[in-house]
Amino acid sequence: MLETLQYKSTNGLRAIRCWFIPYVFTRIHADEFRPVLCYLYTDWKCNIDCHYCFQYNNEEPGMTLETAKSSMDWLKSIGCRVIALMGGEPLVRRDFILDVIRYGASNGLFMYLPTNGYLMDKAFIDEMGKAGVAAVNLAVDCVSPRKGLPKALMSIEPQFRYLIEKQTKYGYIIFFNINICRTNLRDVKLLTEIAHQNHIGTDYHLNEPPQDRVNVDFYKHHNDDGLSITPDQFEEVDDLLDWICEKQRQGWGMVNSIAHLQAFKDRMRGNMKTWDCRAGHNGALIRTDGTLAPCFDLMSYDYDWGRIWEPNFDKDKLEEIKKDCIPFCSSTCFYTMGHYYQTRMVYQWIRKHTVTG
Repeated sequence: MLETLQYKSTNGLRAIRCWFIPYVFTRIHADEFRPVLCYLYTDWKCNIDCHYCFQYNNEEPGMTLETAKSSMDWLKSIGCRVIALMGGEPLVRRDFILDVIRYGASNGLFMYLPTNGYLMDKAFIDEMGKAGVAAVNLAVDCVSPRKGLPKALMSIEPQFRYLIEKQTKYGYIIFFNINICRTNLRDVKLLTEIAHQNHIGTDYHLNEPPQDRVNVDFYKHHNDDGLSITPDQFEEVDDLLDWICEKQRQGWGMVNSIAHLQAFKDRMRGNMKTWDCRAGHNGALIRTDGTLAPCFDLMSYDYDWGRIWEPNFDKDKLEEIKKDCIPFCSSTCFYTMGHYYQTRMVYQWIRKHTVTG
C-alpha cells in the first residue's frame, strides 16, 4: 500500500512539473512556439511490418546521439519537458535509446517510450527503469497476431509481465496503444479488459490511411490494406466506442477523452468537425536529421519548417494547411492535447497521471 501511494504521488508530482508548469508558461507566451510535448524520431527503421503503418523506412539512417542531445537541450530551453522517442521502432538501437533516456531524465525531462515490445527483455527493462524512463506506450492491436497486425500481446507476453512486475519499483507509467482496425474489434475490447485487470491505461487510434499529401513511396500496402473501417461496420464500431466510453466513466484509465472517442464516429463517416489542433504551436516532431515538422501527416510535406534551434512554424502557413487536413484527421496525440489544453480540463490530465497504476 505504501509503495503504491509513493508511486502515485511520484507520478502526480512529475505530471505537475513536466506537464502543468510548462502548460502555464505556454499560456503566458501564447504567441510563441512553445511545445509542451515533442516527438523525437530517433529511427525510421522497424523490426515488424504493420500493414497500416507508413511511419517507417528501413533505408533511412538513425539519429546521432549528438543530434538527440542537442534536440533535448533546445526543447528544454524553450520550456518543453515531455519527449516521446519515436520510430519506426525506437528499440532497433537499444543502447542508443538507453543513452537518450539517461540524458533526458538527468536533465529533468519526462522520457516517454512508445514500442512494439518485441525487442525488450528483462535486462533492457531493468536498464530502462534505472535510466529514468517515465512512461512506456506498449503498442498492441490484438491478442494473437493477425494478418497485417503483428503487434500482439501474446507475442510479447513475457515482456509485458515483467514490465508490470517492475512498474512501481522504477516508477514508470504503462499503457496499451491500440489501433482500431477492420479486423480487430473484438480484440480491442479484450485488450481494454486486460489493461484494466493489470491497472494500466489504454490509448486508442482509429485506423487512418495516409492522406494524399503524405509522400510515402516506400509504403507497401496502399492496395493491400484490408484494415480500414468500412461502412458495414460503422454500427459495430459505434457500439465498441460507446462501451469504451462507459468504461472510462466507470474510472478505467484511458489517455483519450470521451469527446475524442465520440469524434471517431464522425471521422470514420467523413464528417470530422473542426478541433483545436496545436501542431506547430504547442507540439511538433523532430526528424532523425534534426529538421522539424508540425505533425505526423505533415512529416513529408514539401515545406521547410526549420530545424532544432531554428524553427520556422509560420502561423499563416499552418492555418492554411490545417483547413485542409483537420477534416480528415483524428490524431490521438494532437486531439488529446487540444482537448486538455482547455483550462477546465487540465486538472483531469494531471489526475490521470496520478491515479494510474
